[in-house]
Amino acid sequence: MARQVAGAAGKPGEEDLLWGMEGDTAAYFGHLERAREFSYRAAQSAERTGEKETAATYYAVSALREALFGDAYKARRQAAIAKRRSTGRDMDYGLALGLAYAGDTNGAQALAHDLEKRFPQDTIVQLNYLPTVRARLAISHSNPQQALDLLGVTGPYELGLPAFGFYNWPNLYPIYVRGEAYLAAHRGGEAAAEFQRLLDHRGIVLNEPISALAHLQLGRAYAMSGDTSRAKTTYQDFLNLWKEADPDIPVLKQAKAEYAKLQ
Repeated sequence: MARQVAGAAGKPGEEDLLWGMEGDTAAYFGHLERAREFSYRAAQSAERTGEKETAATYYAVSALREALFGDAYKARRQAAIAKRRSTGRDMDYGLALGLAYAGDTNGAQALAHDLEKRFPQDTIVQLNYLPTVRARLAISHSNPQQALDLLGVTGPYELGLPAFGFYNWPNLYPIYVRGEAYLAAHRGGEAAAEFQRLLDHRGIVLNEPISALAHLQLGRAYAMSGDTSRAKTTYQDFLNLWKEADPDIPVLKQAKAEYAKLQ
């Protein structure tokens, strides 16, 4: 990767992509400070070549990552940076989903409404992005059944690659959110099946944050189902994956506390 980045230095569309992907890989292993730096470099590289939407996308992806890892403040800060720079179909989806996870219901709803108006005939927007954002908001409002109903339309599209370009970061989020909805509904067996789907499709989910978090969520689903042995194993999978992670990440602290209760 270091040689590839060096070879792509200054090349529009190459340097920023590699920095962005390296940031995602760092985050996958819980190296969040490094991920922040790589994503910042990616955004700066894109801005230098006039790719404002691409630069904004890296900030949006960073915002979503921060929200998923439990830091709502940093998520909203990154989202604000992204919104000041550009707009676009995929980046606005990332922003909306990140804000939904960060607890900014109004911001997420406004972006979703805008996407719906701007892309009324876009299959991915209407049958993947919007149901996922709205389902995440429904979970936040303690309505998991509504979330499951909203995600009923995503099935034929959720295993595809929805984003434009080579930076396919929004893959499989409908599956992840559906798993969260089943957890919120205390349906552990069905939640486990969704998170296992993520782990079974590593070639699609790649190094997204939900690829790492799926291990943790699977552990939670097994624990909810009363399968303590499998729950311990999957918690261990996550903690081993993040054995050298930054220690102050909120979701890591939470995972360690939950695992301790299983002992």
